[in-house]
Amino acid sequence: MGLGSYLVYIALLLIIPLWAQSRVKSTYKKYSKVATSSYMTGAEVARKILDENGLYNVSIEETRGKLSDHYDPRKKVVRLSTDNYHGHSMAASAVAAHEVGHAIQDAQDYAFLRFRHALVPVASFGSNASIFLIIGGALLGYSGLFLLGIIFFAAAVLFQLITLPVEFDASNRAMAQMVSSGVIRNNEERSTKKVLNAAALTYVAAALVALAELIRFILMFVGMNED
Repeated sequence: MGLGSYLVYIALLLIIPLWAQSRVKSTYKKYSKVATSSYMTGAEVARKILDENGLYNVSIEETRGKLSDHYDPRKKVVRLSTDNYHGHSMAASAVAAHEVGHAIQDAQDYAFLRFRHALVPVASFGSNASIFLIIGGALLGYSGLFLLGIIFFAAAVLFQLITLPVEFDASNRAMAQMVSSGVIRNNEERSTKKVLNAAALTYVAAALVALAELIRFILMFVGMNED
């Protein structure tokens, strides 16, 4: 790979995630100013959907940070950032419903979610250790060390790829639940989908960047062995 091509490659790795984050922030900002017809807060939306699915054991908590919303499967808690917990907006409702979607996945033993949970320790170790093994293998000329780094990095990439169906499924569940529970009306579905799709872009971007890096490392490994 020439210097020009390498610089373009690096630029793309930086631009893609930044573009995705920009889309999320702009979409969220826009629809955080638009109230739903039901005028429910994010916390109320989450509680309503949880109760309608019999998940009375799942609690809802307010958490600090901007868009720090998540579902904790260990403690069975949906945590919503302050703006979404108290907000009456379309964005708040969509985010809350999405996180509840993960709670429903957990309750129904959704296969991809279980697989992702199982990969967490391996992916965490792989993402931290792989780069040192790859750099060490390249500097020392040890192809075996380089290959080990690729294997660990591949585990982290697999985690990113498995995350995609988990997130898309949670969004699909969120949309269906919001409609069936009356949180939104038909004319609000399109706007709600924009919020959910924008959020999904960050996961797609992360997966693309990770996959591109894996391919680059594999090509470097092949080149190392040819030399």
